[in-house]
Amino acid sequence: MLSEQAQRRIDREIAKYPADQKQSAVMAALAIVQDERGWLSNESIEEVAQYLEMPPIAVFEVATFYNMYNLSPTGKYKVTVCTNLPCALSGGQHAAEYIKQKLGIDFNETTPDGRITLKEGECMGACGDAPVLLVNNKRMCSWMTTEKIDQLLSELDK
Repeated sequence: MLSEQAQRRIDREIAKYPADQKQSAVMAALAIVQDERGWLSNESIEEVAQYLEMPPIAVFEVATFYNMYNLSPTGKYKVTVCTNLPCALSGGQHAAEYIKQKLGIDFNETTPDGRITLKEGECMGACGDAPVLLVNNKRMCSWMTTEKIDQLLSELDK
């Protein structure tokens, strides 16, 4: 069941749209539930669907289309590396390989201590800042040299 706080936050998002189009708040509702629970289980997706009066499959389609939604538990920190072509050609691929080596994990894996999950991401809209990393879908890190990656990983260890 959605918490009262989640319902209030979703209601604020719904209010941004015409009354007969509350399904337009689906992306925001999924983000709110994910922020609260850490990931989106099938039950969470069904709760959002029920709250927005949408078919569950329609909400599931949104949740599976965008890589910002976690459909399984992740580490405390989800680090997403942009490997789309412009970023890949500007160091994204090297950054990804460096992080894999440093953490001893591959994409879609979590460190044994449960702290960091590594994801491969599509375009983050910052090609000129490549290589680009995104931490927990909220913090964008640009021009990530090996030194800056080491600094970021050190921060996330605290």
